[in-house]
Amino acid sequence: MTQFLPPNLLALFAPRDPIPYLPPLEKLPHEKHHNQPYCGIAPYIREFEDPRDAPPPTRAETREERMERKRREKIERRQNDVENELKIWDPHNDPNAQGDAFKTLFVARVNYDTTESKLRREFEVYGPIKRIHIVYNRRSGKPRGYAFIEYEHERDMHSAYKHADGKKIDGRRVLVDVERGRTVKGWRPRRLGGGLGGTRRGGADVNIRHSGRDDTSRYDERDRDRERERDRHERSRDRDKERERRRSRSRERRRRTRSREKEERKRSRERSKEKEKEKEKEKEKDKDRDRKRRSRSRDRKRERERERDKKEERGEGDILEAGEGLLEEVQLGDMGMDGIEIKTEPEEKSRERDRDRDREKDRERDRDRRRSHRDRDRERRRDRDRDRDRDRDRDRDREHKRDRDRGDRGDKREERGPDNGMMPEQLEETSQDMYLDQESSMHSGDGYMSAENGYLMEPPME
Repeated sequence: MTQFLPPNLLALFAPRDPIPYLPPLEKLPHEKHHNQPYCGIAPYIREFEDPRDAPPPTRAETREERMERKRREKIERRQNDVENELKIWDPHNDPNAQGDAFKTLFVARVNYDTTESKLRREFEVYGPIKRIHIVYNRRSGKPRGYAFIEYEHERDMHSAYKHADGKKIDGRRVLVDVERGRTVKGWRPRRLGGGLGGTRRGGADVNIRHSGRDDTSRYDERDRDRERERDRHERSRDRDKERERRRSRSRERRRRTRSREKEERKRSRERSKEKEKEKEKEKEKDKDRDRKRRSRSRDRKRERERERDKKEERGEGDILEAGEGLLEEVQLGDMGMDGIEIKTEPEEKSRERDRDRDREKDRERDRDRRRSHRDRDRERRRDRDRDRDRDRDRDRDREHKRDRDRGDRGDKREERGPDNGMMPEQLEETSQDMYLDQESSMHSGDGYMSAENGYLMEPPME
């Protein structure tokens, strides 16, 4: 098959050239021959240095030691810088510190976005202001968060010192103090290692939260108020949680009672439906029984009428035979003297029989009517008993539901107790007595003499 391929494809299946053999550069470890045998280090001891002439070993610095060394160096540099600045610092010859020092107020912790006009509006309520100086950073030109306010009168400065401390300006509470650089001897600012307060001493266990003013009771009161407010808020939050928990429990309880009542209502409806079905079945059975009874009575009546008709036909046949014999005798000349036709005895008997038959039919009709009235009375009585049983069941269900509601509502419902109206037992007894009176007041089916159906019935003839 490959002989049919072109040469360019056959070249792809051609074998490669064999790998050329190259001699190794050096011998393998097991092929090397050692000219000198192995020996110890004793011949080389004289080549080592004398330990007495060797330099002491150098110890490397750890990371913690290096950080501690840098911190010490930084503190030393800062102390040197502070000493140099203290030599230069002189608040009395400062060109920015102008005006009377005893009328100047120091305001710290100022918001960086607060303007000079805002400070003027806030502090001008204590008196007329002569000058406001906000301190800015020399390099960036941004405010450093404190300012100096010079009043025209010293009493206004004292009033602002007393009442303006802790005032909220642009969302921050400011710290108000007198200018101490030119009024207190040996005073140094915070940047030179001085200042008041201990807010920058170290951690939270060392720092104090109030300012460095002499009157620190107000700050203590503020802290106490803040802690009191926090405790009040926590208590109210706990009360809200407990109230919400009680509400959720009561909602769950109401949901359970609602579901229980729904189940009870469903069961009562099912029971009532089953009772109604049973009553319907009983009614159908009674109707079938009555229908069968009526059909049997109707069949008996028809049988009697057929037998009666047969007897009457037999009697009429006998009468006709007797009448034919009499006619033959009459034709033979049995006539009266005055030409009056003599009535034969069979004709009178036939008339009497017709009369008896009519009377018998009337009696049968009356009997059937009485029987239908009895059946109707029996059905009415049965329906009345059924209604009475239904009312009894309904009263019993109401009483059961009332007892259950009374047990759920608790002692309030039980205290009102018997004042809620007539008891269901009394109602049941009165309803039963009323039905018994009505039943006793009605006539029985055997002596049915009432005219409620539109006509008066006569008693059956003996």
